[in-house]
Amino acid sequence: MSLELLKKLRTSVALTGLLAGALTISACQQQSEPESSMEDGVNAEESVPMSAEPAEPSDVVVNTEDASLNEVEGDTVASVNSGVTQVSYLCSPELKVEATYKEDANQVVVATDMGTVTLNQTNEGSNPEVFEVATGLDGGQGFTQWRVAHEERETGVMRTAGADESTVNTFECNKV
Repeated sequence: MSLELLKKLRTSVALTGLLAGALTISACQQQSEPESSMEDGVNAEESVPMSAEPAEPSDVVVNTEDASLNEVEGDTVASVNSGVTQVSYLCSPELKVEATYKEDANQVVVATDMGTVTLNQTNEGSNPEVFEVATGLDGGQGFTQWRVAHEERETGVMRTAGADESTVNTFECNKV
């Protein structure tokens, strides 16, 4: 090979390297887009750059220190109150009574502004139904008795006494 041919080859390689470097640098630089007119925007679809990451994470986190099945089972017991009836009464002397009848348990929960008690049915008859408990309406000493009559439980009589059972209060109640 001649010396002159080597010089030309070296010049060619140098120019080719410079050209390749210039192309690489220009390819990496961001170029501004030419401003488009209103007409171009109406007919052209706009490209939106997208991220390589998903919009929402798809990682599923499982808590292995969760409550045991027995703990969850105890918290999720559901009961159906099919045998429960609620009735409101207005009594004389003045007293409002909310009675919740639990048919399956043969009980009634009587709520008044004097207190709330759960009474058990003491007879098997349906007219009148008699419910009693050995505490006063306030939950203290005494007794409370609830008698309700008619099929629709339209009327009732409440007898209650505190610690002094010789003083009995009687209320005549009608369904509201």
